[in-house]
Amino acid sequence: MSGPRAAVRAGREQRMPWEGLFVSVRTAAEAEEAVAGGVSIVDVKEPLKGAMGRAEPAVISGIAAAVGSRVPWTMACGELAEWRGEQEFAPRQVAQTLLAFFRSVIRSLPAGAACPAALKAGLAGVPAAGWREALAAVAAGLPQRVELVAVAYADWQAAGAPQPEEVIAAAGGCGCSTLLIDTFDKAGAGLLDREQGAHEVAGWVAAARAAGLEVALAGRLTLAEIPAVMRLAPNVVALRSAVCFNSLGGSARLGTVQRHLVRLAAEQCAGGAKYVPG
Repeated sequence: MSGPRAAVRAGREQRMPWEGLFVSVRTAAEAEEAVAGGVSIVDVKEPLKGAMGRAEPAVISGIAAAVGSRVPWTMACGELAEWRGEQEFAPRQVAQTLLAFFRSVIRSLPAGAACPAALKAGLAGVPAAGWREALAAVAAGLPQRVELVAVAYADWQAAGAPQPEEVIAAAGGCGCSTLLIDTFDKAGAGLLDREQGAHEVAGWVAAARAAGLEVALAGRLTLAEIPAVMRLAPNVVALRSAVCFNSLGGSARLGTVQRHLVRLAAEQCAGGAKYVPG
């Protein structure tokens, strides 16, 4: 194998294996619950700031310390368009600003804490031109073992984001070896509740596989939907609200991660269909 797909495969071998259950947490206490419940990957995110809401460096540092080396951890970095500030979307400047944030996080980590295995940055609100160059510049500026995940929003129209097919086609060339398919509007339909539901997602998964990408699926997924999600054979199932409890009766997404719910999700992920490379 040679060319872009060979480069993607070689890069993947240097990075975190994408497999199992991925849970987004917002505190060190939630990270402890997730690890105790058997999570495969801990993701640091601030859900009050949106689908890819980024946490403050001090919060990220505390979660990294709590996780230690028990499982890999990743971090959300907001939407790529957020990093342009008051300026026009200039790909190199956007990448430099995001990478400066990443370096501030690394500086804040306690001694002995592992670096994040991957970063996620959404594509909501990006201009038609320039987002590929910005993704490539971010990926090129990261340490070798830190991956940039390409994010495709199923509700791309609501997000003002590129179509998933565009993201899939560009991901490998942008230096990404993993695709996250998620929903942008967390008050809207879940990934499988949309009009074309699992059929549309299956098409995206197949296209991602053909491009040599790992696949993570997210988007207001419930515990009851995990078997249906696993039939799509993703590498990773990504959850938050499904493993949270809100004692105030509001959105589960803004509740707290519970280890018994994580355990239920992890067991279903372990017992479902898995992607086997051809």
